[in-house]
Amino acid sequence: MMASRRNGTLYLGVTSDLAGRAYQHRNALVDGFTKEHGCTMLVWFAAFDDLQEARQRELQMKKWKRAWKITLIERENPRWLDLFETLF
Repeated sequence: MMASRRNGTLYLGVTSDLAGRAYQHRNALVDGFTKEHGCTMLVWFAAFDDLQEARQRELQMKKWKRAWKITLIERENPRWLDLFETLF
């Protein structure tokens, strides 16, 4: 999940290259939602061995209430740190 700031706009997506995709979002290299809303911070992620399983989880989470997503972020990243650097 990418965020614009703590408790800001959230973006949820799936990729097979998290570091590369997060870099694109951080640097506004791709037109779309994240660029328009300034979602540049990687605040939560989960790794899956199976892309289909990851897509199913994404679809499930996109139906979640915003409060549930915030609870998930705050449980694993209570200070809303940008996790991008932890990928390396």
